[in-house]
Formats: sequence, structure tokens, C-alpha cells
Amino acid sequence: MQDLKISLITVAFNAENTIERCIQSVIGQTFKNVEYIIIDGVSTDSTIRIIDRYKEHINICLSEPDKGIYDAMNKGIKLAQGDIIGMLNADDFFADKNILSTIAGTFKQQKAPIIYGDLDFVNSQGKVVRKWRSGQYSQGMFNWGWMPPHPTFYCKRELFYTLGFYSLEYGTAADYELMLRFLHLNKINTFYIKKVLIGMEIGGLSNKSFGNRVKGLLFDLKAMRKNGIIFPVITLILKPLRKTIQYFS
Repeated sequence: MQDLKISLITVAFNAENTIERCIQSVIGQTFKNVEYIIIDGVSTDSTIRIIDRYKEHINICLSEPDKGIYDAMNKGIKLAQGDIIGMLNADDFFADKNILSTIAGTFKQQKAPIIYGDLDFVNSQGKVVRKWRSGQYSQGMFNWGWMPPHPTFYCKRELFYTLGFYSLEYGTAADYELMLRFLHLNKINTFYIKKVLIGMEIGGLSNKSFGNRVKGLLFDLKAMRKNGIIFPVITLILKPLRKTIQYFS
């Protein structure tokens, strides 16, 4: 299993409150054939100083201006040399020490180009406040508002070069659009790991204000229309309803 290399990309900007937890969760993984890449957007707090403490565990650290989180992700992908690529942003962390071993083992056993799993949202005290349980994907589920949690989405590196990178045309919905493009439009085979892979601190750019939420919905709608969703306005209603249900699961 160790001959399979995973490139793990962390995007950070002014993340002094969460970046150390993120890095430590990578260092603590039992799977060691990891290329760890951190892309920082020229943080003005202590993020870079914290990263420097762990530089012996980081293969590439780039700190320069970017056009946002998805531009930074694209930079990381283009630097990556691993067979598999996954994103672990500064406010994310692995649910336990065996997550990358589970991911690598699944790629070996299932021969699927994409895998995903489940995610827990936590508050600043670490308490789970929302549970994202993905379920097994079947073709057409995106039409009903379904999507996998992006931080659990791992895929073969070659897919970015054949199907495209994160598109900056879709704002905060760029991850949704990429997963739509890969799974729904291009029908790439995938496998669901029925396990919590990632913890993620609740928040996010698209939820910071009512205006941002409206912009996020409009970007979602644009992504749906681009990638063949049958009734995008209906899907636009169903997608946030699925998120609401997660608070009661």
C-alpha cells in the first residue's frame, strides 16, 4: 500500500487558530507515503511561523498572493507529484490516525478513480454540531441536491489534467462545480467509504453573510446549468434542505 503516494494540499490564509491542529493531524497519520503541500495566501498573522515549526514534515510550502482559495488549490495540484490528490484545508483535520491508510487501501482494492466519505462539522470547542453522512452515490443523485463533502473527496491526479482544474468562474461553488463535472457530467466511477474521514470547523466564506449566501446560490445555479442538471431551480432548493437535515441526523 505504501507505494501509492498521496499528495495532500492545505490552503491557508490567516489561519493561526486552526493550522496547527491541521498539520498535526497529517503528521499523526499511520500512512507515511504522503507529499504534503501547503499553499499560503501571504498570511499577516502567525500562520507562517506556526507552519515553520513543522517544516521538516512539509514537502512544499508556497506563500504568495493568489486569487482565492480555489486558485491556491490549483497551484497545489500543479505542484503535486502523487498518484492521488486530496484537500485538507487549514480548518480541517483527520478524524483519526488511520484515515489516509483507509483511503489508500480503498484506492488499491476498489480501483475507483474517486473516493469520498463522511464528515463532521465541529464548533470552536471541538463539539460535533452537524453530521454530513454522504451515502452511496448513484448516477442522477446530483439532480436531487446531493453532493459529497469536498474535504473527503480524493481522486487520481490525472483527472485534473483530463477534465480540468477548479474553475474560478464559480466563486465559492468551485468545488461543487468540479465534483458535478467529474461525477455527474463525465460519470467517473466512484466509491463511498462509510466512515467519518474529516472534521471541519464550522463556518466558511459562503456563510459569512446573507449576501455571500445569495452569491453562493447563484454560483450553484450557474454550475448546475453548466453541468447538465435537469431542473436546476428545483435542485437549488433541495441542496440547502439536505444541509438542514444534517443538523438533526
